[in-house]
Amino acid sequence: MSSINVDVSLKGSLKDADTLRDLAEIEEMDFSRIFDRPPRPLNMDRQRSCDERSLSELSAGVPIPSPRPSSRIENNFRLFDHLNCSSSPGRRSGFNTPISQTGVETHPTMAEAWEALRRSLVYFRGQPVGTIAALDNSEEQVNYDQVFVRDFVPSALAFLMNGEPEIVKNFILKTLRLQSWEKKIDRFQLGEGVMPASFKVLHDPVRNNETLMADFGESAIGRVAPVDSGFWWIFLLRAYTKSTGDTSLAEKPECQKGMRLILSLCLSEGFDTFPTLLCADGCCMVDRRMGVYGYPIEIQALFFMALRCALLLLKQDEEGNEFVQRITKRLHALSFHMRSYYWIDLKHLNDIYRYKTEEYSHTAVNKFNVIPDSLPEWIFDFMPVRGGYFIGNVSPARMDFRWFCLGNCIAILSSLATPEQSTAIMDLIESRWEELVGEMPLKVIYPAIESHEWQIVTGCDPKNTRWSYHNGGSWPVLLWLLTAACIKTGRPQIARRAIELAETRLIKDNWPEYYDGKLGRFVGKQARKCQTWSVAGYLVAKMMLEDPSHLGTVALEEDKQTKPLIRRSNSWTF
Repeated sequence: MSSINVDVSLKGSLKDADTLRDLAEIEEMDFSRIFDRPPRPLNMDRQRSCDERSLSELSAGVPIPSPRPSSRIENNFRLFDHLNCSSSPGRRSGFNTPISQTGVETHPTMAEAWEALRRSLVYFRGQPVGTIAALDNSEEQVNYDQVFVRDFVPSALAFLMNGEPEIVKNFILKTLRLQSWEKKIDRFQLGEGVMPASFKVLHDPVRNNETLMADFGESAIGRVAPVDSGFWWIFLLRAYTKSTGDTSLAEKPECQKGMRLILSLCLSEGFDTFPTLLCADGCCMVDRRMGVYGYPIEIQALFFMALRCALLLLKQDEEGNEFVQRITKRLHALSFHMRSYYWIDLKHLNDIYRYKTEEYSHTAVNKFNVIPDSLPEWIFDFMPVRGGYFIGNVSPARMDFRWFCLGNCIAILSSLATPEQSTAIMDLIESRWEELVGEMPLKVIYPAIESHEWQIVTGCDPKNTRWSYHNGGSWPVLLWLLTAACIKTGRPQIARRAIELAETRLIKDNWPEYYDGKLGRFVGKQARKCQTWSVAGYLVAKMMLEDPSHLGTVALEEDKQTKPLIRRSNSWTF
């Protein structure tokens, strides 16, 4: 591992009047039109992208037109050429602190953040391949000295938005090569498509050589394979292609094969009666025992996002078309299931409160036999008159009503949430600001579990005590997801308020991993300092707020020709 030192010089600071003027311009933008700007005149012969095509057309077997076999990916992304940022003047800054697109100096915290991010760079045989999880030398490293797939996502986005895509390309190719390794835990072999949770560069000073060591879950706490890594990898491949306009990486045979292997794991048929993915506890960002086993919202939303990204990336050949058909069928079923059974607002809560049980027929209202007495007391006060969200988990006789930030934000960005549902999620965040944001954004899960429930659900985990770590802790990395969701729903003022809160503490506290307490007032009791994704999450949030066109790198527009099945005002039944 190596690092690059940055020579940072600040020429001035933002003037209050200029700041207010710029933010006012952002708020007046029609964010719904970010995806609808007219294409460039030179692309008159382009075909419609999969973002633009109806899922109904694809599932009906309508062929995807393409002027040549390998150009389908290029056609898919031409629709959004106007959002590509790699060639825009004033954005790339090389190894210096970026200057805003308007030429106004950036916030001082950004200079510190870029310096911290560049210090975290990990090199393999002379090339940057990722960023280390944390650079906190005051604590035992455990596995914080590794490059995690999920942790690198905000770092990758920061470099892409700053016009530095090479490190992202290197990361994608290196993790792809690790995917091909034989993966065993004890005597059991994992699926061929599983992506690593993390990897580490090993230096041999005697032989003067470097090798990579990957962890597929065999060294992780709890020995759980990462379900989310493959989804994040597909997301990053699409983000790279979208940001740079370079389709050659996604068109590589090894990238096409890597995608198909990941999709094969997820689209395989079995005993499942739901289109959602069955997962073990600890298989995602919440990587310890926290009662997320079953069908957690985070995995389902990422699954939906990855499927939609794959539609853009798969080539039009025999194997690619087969997967396109399988994906579109699954997307129809998954969107219906999630919008129908995971969504809750005040009316739906009242419906569940009045459920009858033990119904046996095709006309049953309470399809999963959820017992009304299982409704937690806190939800009746938490649910606002206006607002709603996707709950944490749905399975037979079980509903996890906790709020999961990452899953709900990804639901907005992937358009799993309908426009009405996206608006309702934003309404909820505004209405319950103290609970979900407090003094440091952003609660990963709300509320915390405690007492006897904590003992049963976590197994008395000393790291996940109430209002700490995953159990109601506040994670600054979530800023980029919140900001993207706010911009997509036309509510940038929410993101700006959260970012301003974070800026009062992050540098002073040395970029902690998470904060503890009901309001997020205290640096986490076991939080690592110099946590890279806290740094990168802040940078991405700031760059998107400054230039909302970056939204196209991380978000997908709604499939306009697919009529939303569920609306906030509609009745909803199990």
